Amino acid sequence: MKFKPLGERALVRVVEREEKTASGIVLPDTAKERPQTAEVVAVGEFENGKKVNQGDVVVFAKYSGTEITLEGEDYMILDADDILGVVED
Repeated sequence: MKFKPLGERALVRVVEREEKTASGIVLPDTAKERPQTAEVVAVGEFENGKKVNQGDVVVFAKYSGTEITLEGEDYMILDADDILGVVED
């Protein structure tokens, strides 16, 4: 797949996690909140001081981004302002 976001945007793949309650019950997809972490797949031209690289795991604002499907896989396009931070190991 070749896709380059334009402007200050990043193409990300949402990181899905299995969610459990405190008592150990696994929640079905319909009861889960929308994930807020994603892996960066491609980046555009960031000029406002924010910098993310391919492979970074980022946290993004709730209800942000545009969902797209490329070659059968789901991705999101995030604006630089919607990226809140980078998760470091």
